Amino acid sequence: MALTHAQKEKVTKEVKRHEKDTGSPEYQIAMFTEKIKKLTAHLKKNKQDFHSRRGLLKMVSKRKKLVSYLESTNEKVAKSIKKKLGI
Repeated sequence: MALTHAQKEKVTKEVKRHEKDTGSPEYQIAMFTEKIKKLTAHLKKNKQDFHSRRGLLKMVSKRKKLVSYLESTNEKVAKSIKKKLGI
């Protein structure tokens, strides 16, 4: 269920701050969003996979915390990230 390098590049090329960025909130939010989309599709097929459902809820919670942090530090960037990712 992991994302390939090409998928990561496709998702994060718009939100990276610099070439080697992997820790910025924008990057992390983009990664969590892509993982959430992938896991949601998996759970639609496998309705009784409760272990993955728990992981999905944890990812959604982490993304929510990152978004609220970004809103408190840089509201303009947070709005643009939300718009780009469709959150």
